[in-house]
Amino acid sequence: MGEKTNLSVCKTDYVPESIPAECYCNRELSWLSFNERVLEEAGNPSVPIAERLTFISIFQSNLDEFFMVRVGSLRTQQENGFDDCENKTKMTVSQQISAILSRVKELELKKTKIYEQLMGELEVYGIRIINFNRLSNEERKILEQYFDSNIAPFLSPMIIGKQQPFPFLTNKELNAVVLLSNKNGKNKMGIVPCTNTIFKRLIEIPSRPGTFMLCEELILHFVTKLFSHYTVHEKSVIRITRNADIDEHDAIDEDLDYRNFMEGLIKMRKRMSPVRLELSRKIELNAKKELASFVKISEDAVIDCATPLDMKFVFKLREYLHGKKHLFYKRRLPRPSHNIDMRRRVIPQIEKKDLLLFYPFESMKPFLTLLHEAASDESVVSIKITLYRLADKSKIVDALIEAAENGKEVVVLVELRARFDEANNIEISRILEDSGCRVIYGLGEYKVHSKLCLITRNTGRGLSYITQIGTGNYNEKTAELYTDFSLMTANQDIGCDSATVFQNFLLGEVVDYVPFLLVAPNCFQSKIIEYIEAEKEKKLAGNEAYIGIKINSLTDKTIIDALIQASRAGVKIDMCVRGICCLVPGIPGWTENIRVVSIVGRFLEHSRIYMFGKGTEEKIFIGSADFMTRNMVRRVEVGVPVLDKDLKSRIKKIFDSEMNDTEKGRILKSDGSYERRKEKIAFDDSVPSESERKHKEKENPAKFLNSQEYFFELAYKRAPLKKKLLKNAF
Repeated sequence: MGEKTNLSVCKTDYVPESIPAECYCNRELSWLSFNERVLEEAGNPSVPIAERLTFISIFQSNLDEFFMVRVGSLRTQQENGFDDCENKTKMTVSQQISAILSRVKELELKKTKIYEQLMGELEVYGIRIINFNRLSNEERKILEQYFDSNIAPFLSPMIIGKQQPFPFLTNKELNAVVLLSNKNGKNKMGIVPCTNTIFKRLIEIPSRPGTFMLCEELILHFVTKLFSHYTVHEKSVIRITRNADIDEHDAIDEDLDYRNFMEGLIKMRKRMSPVRLELSRKIELNAKKELASFVKISEDAVIDCATPLDMKFVFKLREYLHGKKHLFYKRRLPRPSHNIDMRRRVIPQIEKKDLLLFYPFESMKPFLTLLHEAASDESVVSIKITLYRLADKSKIVDALIEAAENGKEVVVLVELRARFDEANNIEISRILEDSGCRVIYGLGEYKVHSKLCLITRNTGRGLSYITQIGTGNYNEKTAELYTDFSLMTANQDIGCDSATVFQNFLLGEVVDYVPFLLVAPNCFQSKIIEYIEAEKEKKLAGNEAYIGIKINSLTDKTIIDALIQASRAGVKIDMCVRGICCLVPGIPGWTENIRVVSIVGRFLEHSRIYMFGKGTEEKIFIGSADFMTRNMVRRVEVGVPVLDKDLKSRIKKIFDSEMNDTEKGRILKSDGSYERRKEKIAFDDSVPSESERKHKEKENPAKFLNSQEYFFELAYKRAPLKKKLLKNAF
């Protein structure tokens, strides 16, 4: 068990002085900059080509969700007559939308260049995506026969008119649009849905294995056959993105069945208004205006794309590359923690010393074992846990069911408002209820995002707690893809605070104050501000001061302003912020003592670390919250102090490695751009090859650090693979 320390702080009022606008970056534009860093990994020649395909698909899916949620929210405000300024850069809603659309169009040009480069490189390995211009006459005839027999019978073309109004276009599905005229010279518009479960998206050319045409391109080429009585003037594949920003707070009504209400909201999302219309080919201006009118979207939200509108087909291409191991990342398996002996029971080990798991480098198995031990341990009275996003066929759910069937009290708070996971969470909540677990559905107006598990025991020494607090979801799948921490402790002060949190959950309330944990919405932001203020006061008094922060996003103005004031006082501040960062470092006189690094790599950086001070006064926390206003005031988040000296030392070393990552770390500059530490990646032949990069690394390894690879190498050294697994691991 870690040392017992009271970390309570006194509440103070914080009133920042006026800070110049240049110290801030707009949230939405900062997010687009993050997604650009994802896109750049698709064009990074040091990344294996099969993995670069994944990055370009992630870029697109990220952008889809951004439009569905963030742009959707802005459009809703605009439609409701609100054009207020946001509180940092003072941009109005209209200005933000305009800036977003302009930036997205720039990124589309960059995506096109990277996509074309990727497709060109794939040809070396026998894979091609082609169009009709690259087919022989014989191949064209074969594809025409294929279209007539296997595709055309399943299509439902229609012409827009009085009898056939413009159809509802499903979110993110592909449709062909054609501009037609009949013998009388009347102009018409035709629509052909291209998304179908019957035919394949990738159609292989029989005479050329590994050469494919996209199904929608085949439909578009032969679309004249579907409208044989008309002349086709222009054609394009189109794709609608719809607003998905549903206000689930409308469900806060004691007379409503919350689970049924959420099911209704999921159905509603499918039919919400469009926020983006993508075209695979440019069409003439009047036709574009008419199409925008039919779709009921503003013309500025119509975006021309020179790449396929749906990138999910790249995962099929990855399958064709299977067997060429050098085109993929080296296979990595989470290793057993070297601090935990899995031949012995886990609970006694936690009672002896706090344990920390670091995903995906270490396995989640010790936590799963802890749950199963608790399910069968006669001394265990109850297990209480918060669930946000779960894996399919969740082993965690299995352990909770086992505990309930063994007569333990199992209390599960299932947050139904985990965006795009609502349906899965609804189904899981039913399974848990049917198994005898007590299920709570969220917490009124506050979304429960905390990662908290409390095991209560009645031992010979009386009541005792085992507490697990993490930075990531209870999800076995993401534990192999995201970097996260999981702390398991028998510290009774932390256990008592956790028990208070759960007691409030059962009463439908939030915690006002607990002495050890950071708990939003009432005592997380205020404590963070006070720790920042304490470091500022140390520096002003001539003492050493330091702040280190590792989060996914930084948007909360109250915390940003406190960090800026600490920087002005001379406090050195290091921040590793993967995504949105609304604070601009390096502004003379204001943020010159702040350094910001972003890591975009093989694994999604997801862990959160909050460090204050040096030496004996040093405080280190991990938790579920980013420094975003929504996390601070509209969610229940939990942060926990790391009290064990060895674990504090380990977390500091991890943080230092991330801040000094030369391979995947980019430095945020004072002009808002991100700069690579090493070679500037360009998308041409002048970029160093992978072999050249490795040669340079071998010559001077001290200058090359990929923190994620380093953490895996360390995990493998501490827990080598058994010979049976070694053959399949690389």
